[in-house]
Amino acid sequence: MVSFLQKVYMPLLHGVMKMAGVRPRAIEIEPGTVINTWVPIETGEKKVDDKPAVVFLHGFAADGILTWQFQVLALAKNYAVYVPDLLFFGGSITDKTDRSVGFQAECMAKALRQLGVRRCTVVGLSYGGMVGFKMAEMYPALVESMVVTGSVMALTESISNAGLERIGFSSWSEYLLPKSVQGVKVLFHTACYNFPWLPNCIFKDYLKTMFNNRKEKNELLQALVISDKEFSIPNFPQRIHLLWGKDDKIFDMDTAYNLKEQIGEKAVVHAIEKSGHLAPMERPRVYNKQLKKILTCLWEENACKN
Repeated sequence: MVSFLQKVYMPLLHGVMKMAGVRPRAIEIEPGTVINTWVPIETGEKKVDDKPAVVFLHGFAADGILTWQFQVLALAKNYAVYVPDLLFFGGSITDKTDRSVGFQAECMAKALRQLGVRRCTVVGLSYGGMVGFKMAEMYPALVESMVVTGSVMALTESISNAGLERIGFSSWSEYLLPKSVQGVKVLFHTACYNFPWLPNCIFKDYLKTMFNNRKEKNELLQALVISDKEFSIPNFPQRIHLLWGKDDKIFDMDTAYNLKEQIGEKAVVHAIEKSGHLAPMERPRVYNKQLKKILTCLWEENACKN
């Protein structure tokens, strides 16, 4: 049976993304470590350097361009859009043994600098949000501001245990690295407010296509959870917008408001109705409308004076 996702949808998606103004580029940031990133295609109308840079960091269930396809279509005309694959997702790989969020952040920053990105807004979903927070902490000169969806500064044991209890799993690997069609169904139905019906063949195809590098991804998840004692709240200089699915079961609205309280006055919470953890994919039109307003606010300060 022909893989619909691999043989049909992904080639079609890649073609549409190129028409929208981005193309994939493999960047070797050091020997043995390659970051695949969708980058702006230079056009005569407006140079990439003239546009505000927006970097999208994906979650654990898909690669970069599959996660953020609707946002690229909405923003590529007016922003310099960069969509990297995190290590062991999509086309990004390393022979290093470091599985920490800090190493992911370091690799993303190196790739962006090789691409000439000096300042950017990072938009992070779930795991990508945690990498984004670490980038903001480690590289404040690079990360000017953030938009975070369904994520936390760090996955401490208390936050992890509360999230797993809400969704009814004993570990993140059990939830995020399903081994059966039913497991993939549960993953998406848990992460969405109202996931549409799809035939089993689509879930089977997704299982075969998107869950490679299982050993390394399991190691990423094991390295993700830290003890509460290890974590201290960074003092972020950036403005941070928390753009949340109001019905997120994994990191609920209480998590968002606790996050705002920890960050302080620099943070603002926005809620999207009838949307779960995967808000950018589940309600893209509403999400994009909110995201555009936030980016306008971040890049054009006069728009905030009312």
